[in-house]
Amino acid sequence: MASRRSILPDKNPPLQTVYDAVLIGGGLHNLATAWFLAREHGMKSVAVLERNFVGYGGAGRNTAIVRANQRTSENVPLYKEALELWPVLTRELDFNLMFYNCGNMNLLHSEAAIKAARTNVATARFLGVESRILDREETARRLPALNMSDAITHPVHGAMFHPPGGIVRHDAVVWGLARGALRQGVHIHQRTEALGIETKNGKVTGVQTSAGMIRTPRVLVSAGGYTAGLVHRMTGLKLPVSVLTIQAMVTQPLKPVFRNVVSSGAYHVYANQTLKGEIATGAHMDPWPNTTTRTSAGYIKHQAEALVELFPCLAGVKFMRSWAGLADMTPDMAPIMDGNLPADGFFINCGWGYFGFKSSTAAGRYMARYLAENRCPERLAPFALNRFENHRLMGETAAPVLYTPDN
Repeated sequence: MASRRSILPDKNPPLQTVYDAVLIGGGLHNLATAWFLAREHGMKSVAVLERNFVGYGGAGRNTAIVRANQRTSENVPLYKEALELWPVLTRELDFNLMFYNCGNMNLLHSEAAIKAARTNVATARFLGVESRILDREETARRLPALNMSDAITHPVHGAMFHPPGGIVRHDAVVWGLARGALRQGVHIHQRTEALGIETKNGKVTGVQTSAGMIRTPRVLVSAGGYTAGLVHRMTGLKLPVSVLTIQAMVTQPLKPVFRNVVSSGAYHVYANQTLKGEIATGAHMDPWPNTTTRTSAGYIKHQAEALVELFPCLAGVKFMRSWAGLADMTPDMAPIMDGNLPADGFFINCGWGYFGFKSSTAAGRYMARYLAENRCPERLAPFALNRFENHRLMGETAAPVLYTPDN
């Protein structure tokens, strides 16, 4: 892996007074947007503003799982395109993103879960995504270390298998997209905070930053868990987004235990074995809105208990480190990608929850088109903010997300 020093310059480029577009947030969605703006639309006068450093937020705080077996017809095509872009970007960026197509196994622990998974499988297949149900015997054959006893808390009845899924090295994606954008002429300004948006006659005219004023007709805010707060402070627009912490941790390196990404909704656990042999594992999000990136002993205990019950061979294995990231959740667990709100030239891309890493390549491509043409791509139309006002929530989740209008 190339070092950060060899990819980004030691100093920010001089802040220009005028840019064609300003992207607030130095994560994967904006880095991908900047790359596609320059490469596919010829818009190279682009500034990416990051208060800390690129990859500081969710981009560097995830378990790197990618898949395209979501629930709804609006979401699946977007994730399918993102999944297909990983090997393409590896070639175009000339940077090894370490995409590992190991497949995803979603464990099913009841007949009801199997029936629900059949709906997911039918949706995926209808939209051209490979997915199928495995019975107990096939599940056990693919995961020899899995505890198939009926005496555990949630006995395994089968699994939903998604062969195209896998993992991608998240920091490699950050550096690859950052380097690619720089080579296209994009300016990345680290340690540069966006302080306010200026408008005139209902149109965006500029961004006030900690390094000075920028004149621009286009501003995109995509800053993960910080987006809703930024948008509210700079424009007064309140978004239906709750910010919750997701915790993860990684074990010491081990000999191969399982090849696929493995997840269980009943146990609230998901895990994959990295190319280094570590078991990277995460849990469900914290059940209350907060903006902390600290981990807790309770979640570490939960992960250990869940993993050992599912994979008894992991008993005694040490967790080496833990981390937490912020998930910006909407009530329907689907993102908000919209433009010209509340002024012409103002765009938002947020609300991805724990799906943001999986979608970043395709979402960046479509947001770049949106900014360049100032016309919403058909693929993004279902993700407009007004779906909440019009009571047209997506069916991506059956569980409500904690939300108050004052978030």
